[in-house]
Amino acid sequence: MTVLVDFDPRNLDTILHAVGPNTRVLTSLDALDHYLLENRHEYVVVLAPSVGVSAAFDLAERMRIERPALGVILVQELVDATLLTDALRSGIREVVSRHDLGGLTKAVQRANEIADRIREREFGPDRQPPPPSDGEHEPGKVITVFSAKGGCGKTTLATNLAAALAERGDREICVLDLDLSFGDVAIAMQLYPTHTIADAVSMNSLDEFGLRGLVTVHSPGVAVLAAPMEPGGAENIPAPVISGVVNNLRRMFDAVIIDTPAAFSDQVLAAFDLTDMFLLISTLDIPALKNLKLTLETMDLLNYPRDRWRIVLNRADSKVGLTVSEVEKTLRLPISTQIPSSRAVPMSINRGVPLVQEDPGHPVSVEIRRFADRIVSVSSPEPATGATERRGLLRRKARNS
Repeated sequence: MTVLVDFDPRNLDTILHAVGPNTRVLTSLDALDHYLLENRHEYVVVLAPSVGVSAAFDLAERMRIERPALGVILVQELVDATLLTDALRSGIREVVSRHDLGGLTKAVQRANEIADRIREREFGPDRQPPPPSDGEHEPGKVITVFSAKGGCGKTTLATNLAAALAERGDREICVLDLDLSFGDVAIAMQLYPTHTIADAVSMNSLDEFGLRGLVTVHSPGVAVLAAPMEPGGAENIPAPVISGVVNNLRRMFDAVIIDTPAAFSDQVLAAFDLTDMFLLISTLDIPALKNLKLTLETMDLLNYPRDRWRIVLNRADSKVGLTVSEVEKTLRLPISTQIPSSRAVPMSINRGVPLVQEDPGHPVSVEIRRFADRIVSVSSPEPATGATERRGLLRRKARNS
């Protein structure tokens, strides 16, 4: 459905005829804001001349951040080069003369064709957008992949786990790249995101509808909210923004898988506070296991419940003089899953396709899929009581660890 905003109903019939049938007519921008808030899959808005150029530009600039997929068409009495330049700069998709009704009809048709392609890309050719949230459904599970040592395979686990959880076709999964300085999720999945999590900072209101325009679809059921592409992005994204992003994403998706840097930063701790399950990953080498042991001690200090921890041993079949039983004895915790090593893993990353999708029968894919099945069978625990106060006192100690 197309939305037409016109403050002056006297000329409504003429414009309405050109816009086409099944058009929702609104008489104020406040009404438009309210309507878009409740209809997140609306993609085309036509602004009549009565709206005014300044108000139209302000709306388009705001929607460019909050709803980048929304196509805004401006109708004016007179159209000149200056107006066109300023309109396109503000984010308006097309400007049409009020006297060019045929041009308006074609502009609306083009906008709806783009909307159809966006819907197809986002939800697949045979799928419909999910119904708007009524606030009553159970929030999605937040799963955080963490290691205090780089190179253990966090990104590989996060992306393949997302693919495994989404492969049945009845779940929507989002991978959030929280490695704000050196995030690799977009590269590993061969994505070229138009927007990243950095764009959430400038949003007037951080909500589901705004975030929907920031995620990039990788494949049916799998979306990515990418890390900043420019260096220095981490410094400009405060921890409260991360909390808002995670809270909204869990309302939009069945599961949010967070890929993290190898550090207890304020942003990482903000995500930890909202995490239902921690996947703590290591490899069979002394430096990685030492860092994992320090991680477990730190998480104990921060009062993150142990029943949310899952120890993941990556490249578990490596012949390096350490055994799984020795690792479990050292950590005093069981290993939840053992992922074998394989050259197929980096090869799949280079092709931008998770191995779970590219080769479902591969031993790595089979083990990750088994682990994913166990994850979804575990209900989300209640928040730990009294944890926030202790975390506030121990954050500095955690980062130093």
